[in-house]
Amino acid sequence: MNHSIDYGPAFAMATCNLDPGDVVIAEGGAMVSMSPGIEVATTSGAAGGGVLGGLKRAALGGESFFMNTFTATAAAQISFAPASPGDIIAHPLDGSNPLLVTSGSYLFSGNGVSVDTKWGGAKTFFSREGLFLLNCSGRGDLFLSSYGAIRKVDLVAGQMFTVDTGHIVAFDATLTYQVRKFGNWKSTLLGGEGLVVELTGPGSVWVQTRSIQSFAGFLAPFLPTQTSGNAAGGIGGLFSS
Repeated sequence: MNHSIDYGPAFAMATCNLDPGDVVIAEGGAMVSMSPGIEVATTSGAAGGGVLGGLKRAALGGESFFMNTFTATAAAQISFAPASPGDIIAHPLDGSNPLLVTSGSYLFSGNGVSVDTKWGGAKTFFSREGLFLLNCSGRGDLFLSSYGAIRKVDLVAGQMFTVDTGHIVAFDATLTYQVRKFGNWKSTLLGGEGLVVELTGPGSVWVQTRSIQSFAGFLAPFLPTQTSGNAAGGIGGLFSS
């Protein structure tokens, strides 16, 4: 799929040039613009996932129940962007190495990519990213989005790398991982890091430079509440002298 990614890493948008017969499957609400010559169908699953796949993705993976399928009937162009400011990467899947994607990072993919949920096991019970990851497999281009810029880290066999749970975008299924507390319980509760993911190679992991959970926590004291109506001066308190 011929594509370009522009305006990153802060406000990235992906534009795809489609030939007749090309198919793109996208998360609901991701489409920015498209030219004539594209037919749109809304389904409950990607790459044969059906209604069950849609339910699993929505209830367990944190994604939309419905997916939009864009089919080119002539040479056409279509663009996509995520809801939050950040970057987009294109990752080609060759059918041999699935990618595990955290909730909210899947943007769109080619027709040959299957998107399903994967049980993370009891070790992810307390993870802020939830119990399930999206398991993306098959052949084709997979497009992922982030909050902030994206950094790729390649790990050799046995190499360990620790990431805050809110900063993971995706990682190769070849990596082993476990969610653990940050230091001791005092550090976990008071140090501001919470839980982290410890990954062990071989494989690659993609991390985002910002955490939307941390940003939400930063904004919370400035948002109006039902009791005060304007807690801490509201958003204006951010700019008061």
